[in-house]
Amino acid sequence: MKELNGSMQLEEFQVQPATRLRKAERRKQILLELRLRQHLRISDLAERFGVSTETVRRDLDDLAGEGLIDRAHGGASQPVPGTYPSLDERQRKSLEERERIGRLAASMVRAGETLMIDSGSTTMQMARFLAFANTACRVITNSLPIAITMGNSEAAHVMLCPGEYLPRESAVVGDETLEFLRRYQVDRTVIGATALAEDGIFESVSGFAAVKQTMLAQAGHSVLLIHGGKFGASGFRKAAELKELSTVVVDRAMPPALARAMKTAQVEVRVAR
Repeated sequence: MKELNGSMQLEEFQVQPATRLRKAERRKQILLELRLRQHLRISDLAERFGVSTETVRRDLDDLAGEGLIDRAHGGASQPVPGTYPSLDERQRKSLEERERIGRLAASMVRAGETLMIDSGSTTMQMARFLAFANTACRVITNSLPIAITMGNSEAAHVMLCPGEYLPRESAVVGDETLEFLRRYQVDRTVIGATALAEDGIFESVSGFAAVKQTMLAQAGHSVLLIHGGKFGASGFRKAAELKELSTVVVDRAMPPALARAMKTAQVEVRVAR
C-alpha cells in the first residue's frame, strides 16, 4: 500500500478490468476490506474493481441500507460495533416493498395450516396481513412482536418460543429455542434473511441462523421473504442452501445469475407487485 497526497491507495489488491468481479463478489470484498481498514474511498474501489464510481456508489448504498456499513463522504466506513440496525430501524426501511411481500405471503397461507414464522421486519408484515385477514392458523414464533400481532386475531393460535431474549430484535434464540422448535412439525415455515446470494441464505444477527435452520427442518414447505436490496449482499453466517427452500417471495425480478441459481435449485420465485 502506498500513500499519495494523503490518501491510501489499494494497489496490492487492484483487479484489472479483464477480471471484473460480479456484484455479489464486489460487495463481499468491500466488507472484507472494512474489517481491515476504517474507511474506503469510492474512487479507490472503482479503480480496484475496474468499474465506474456510480457502480461503487450503488454497492455502498445497498450495503448501507442493510446496516452492514456506514456511508461517509466519498466512501464508506466501518459500522460502529454493535450497531447492526435494530428490528425497529429495519421496519422503517423499504416499508412499501416489505408490505407487498408480506401481503402476498399471507395470501399463500391456507386456513387451518400450522406455521413457524421467523423474527424479522418482512415476516412481521406477513403476520400483520394474516391477522387482518383473520386467517385460521396455528403459529409458532421466536418473535415477540409477531406473537403479539398474531394474538390480535381471534382465528390464530400462537405459541411463543422460550430462549435467550435479544432486546434489539425483540426475539429469542439459543438452545432452549431450538429444542422447543424441534418438538413440532408444521405445514409451512416462513423466514427472512440478511442476504440472498447464489450460494445460499445468510444471516448477520447472532443466533438467528440456527433458528432458521431448525425451522426449515421442521416444515413441509419452506418460504423465504426478502426484498431486492438484499440480493447479492453478505451476511456473517450461512443459514441455508437454496435447495432447502420451496418458495422465495420478492418485490422485484432477480439478477440473471441469481435467477438461474433458483431455477437450478428448483425454488419457486414469486414477485409481489
